[in-house]
Amino acid sequence: MTCRRYGVVALAAALVALSGCGSEEQSPLHPESHPARLVERLWWWMLGGAGIIFAGSVAFLVVAYLRRNRSGLPFFGEREGLATTLVVAFGIVIPVATLAVLFTISNIYVIAKTDAPSAGSTQMRIEVVGHQWWWEVRYPGSDAVTANELHIPTGTSIDLVVHTADVIHSFWVPRLNRKIDTIPGQDNHILLYAGKPGRYRGQCAEYCGLQHAHMAMYVFAQPPAQFRAWLAKEAAPAPAPQSELGRRGEDVFLSNACAGCHTIRGTSAQGKIGPDLTHVAERTTLAALTVPNRPADLVRWIRDPQHFKPGTKMPGLELSDADFDALAQYLQELGFGQ
Repeated sequence: MTCRRYGVVALAAALVALSGCGSEEQSPLHPESHPARLVERLWWWMLGGAGIIFAGSVAFLVVAYLRRNRSGLPFFGEREGLATTLVVAFGIVIPVATLAVLFTISNIYVIAKTDAPSAGSTQMRIEVVGHQWWWEVRYPGSDAVTANELHIPTGTSIDLVVHTADVIHSFWVPRLNRKIDTIPGQDNHILLYAGKPGRYRGQCAEYCGLQHAHMAMYVFAQPPAQFRAWLAKEAAPAPAPQSELGRRGEDVFLSNACAGCHTIRGTSAQGKIGPDLTHVAERTTLAALTVPNRPADLVRWIRDPQHFKPGTKMPGLELSDADFDALAQYLQELGFGQ
């Protein structure tokens, strides 16, 4: 195979890899709200401005190379001062003017339109707390508490208030709005809005430690009636285990370190270190989208969480196989029930 063929194969492989990175689920180029569309437009304007400056630079390099053995400029000969004027114009004036325009657009227009909503202008308030390395979600006025999966009603302006329990994190759902940092001792606000039902992936966008890359979340946008039904069920206490194995698993949970780290409303487990597990069976993933929430994966996670997420505060438990199976069964029964 010739070098050219190798190059074609390498290019094709790179394009395939890049196509996998361009998932619509977490792409700022597939916005689903007005704020996200403004961010997308700004991105295209910045790309266009950078492209024009880059094209001009390349053009000058090409001209310089082609005329490397000749003096003067094409079409202009050896006019004095022209070269200096072109350098100043294309090297200083045009880049500075382009950056000034983009800066003005982004800070005066885009930031204002995507910034925190004014008091009383939103229809709902939701609080998100960043932890190393997961997201706690609370709904003021309701007992509903969940983790790593934020449910919102469609067509509703939401005042999203972000805090942090430890270090700086950054809440970012690119298809719905720009990033917002969580800063110790400070509440930050941003507008969250989804025009249609769907699932939107988000990610911590500020390096926050060893498992920063595994600190993701889903935003589920639901029709208002469906959201209200979900919120009512999420606010309810945990259902009692229905099976004998589940009841044994509840005893295992309450008699071990689990109850000291996690809360399960309706039981004596009131831990505040890890996520609230009251209705954990209703979530699609575990450990901030690191592990699918399936029975086999749940058992593997509680057996050895450090294997999946090194550095996480959740320790491995020294239990018998029977106790692990019972504990997993109990957690699988922590759904909404009937």
